[in-house]
Amino acid sequence: MTTTAHERADLLDKLGLATQNKAALGQVLGTGSIGQATEDPDGRMKATIRIHPDELTWDPSILVMPHGGDIELELVNDDMNTHCALLPSNGDRKFIWLVNHSHGHAHLNLDGPGYYWFGSPTGNDEGRGLTGSIVVLGDAPPEARLDRPEQPRP
Repeated sequence: MTTTAHERADLLDKLGLATQNKAALGQVLGTGSIGQATEDPDGRMKATIRIHPDELTWDPSILVMPHGGDIELELVNDDMNTHCALLPSNGDRKFIWLVNHSHGHAHLNLDGPGYYWFGSPTGNDEGRGLTGSIVVLGDAPPEARLDRPEQPRP
C-alpha cells in the first residue's frame, strides 16, 4: 500500500514517523510516498518498490516493516534510464542492476528495529533524489539494550 500526497501526513502520524524520539524519519525524507510491507502467514514480508518514468524517486521512498525479519522486495525500473539498487541486509548489502524497463528481486534480512537506507549509486542518482529508506518498527530486544537506568519515554 502506498500513499498519495494528502494521505502522507496522516500515515506519518499513525506509524509514529513524525514524532520526536520515535521514528522521525518522515521529517527527513520530505518527498515521495510511504508504503507498508505485507506479511505472509509464515511471517515473511513482501513489498514492491518502483522507479516511475522521469521521476527519479523510489515509490515508496519510505517502506515500513511492522517488525524485523525477512523481506522479499520486487524492484521495478519503469524509467528510460538505467539505475541500480544498493540495499541493506544483515551480513552483506545487496546490489541489483536495473536497466531501463526491467525488474529484479532481492531477499533481505533486517532483524533489528531502525532505519535502513538504500539508493542508486550509479551516476548522480542519489544526489538527484534516488534515495529511500526501510523503517523497521519495534524496540530493541532486552539483550541488545544498554545497561543503564530506565529512561523517560514520551
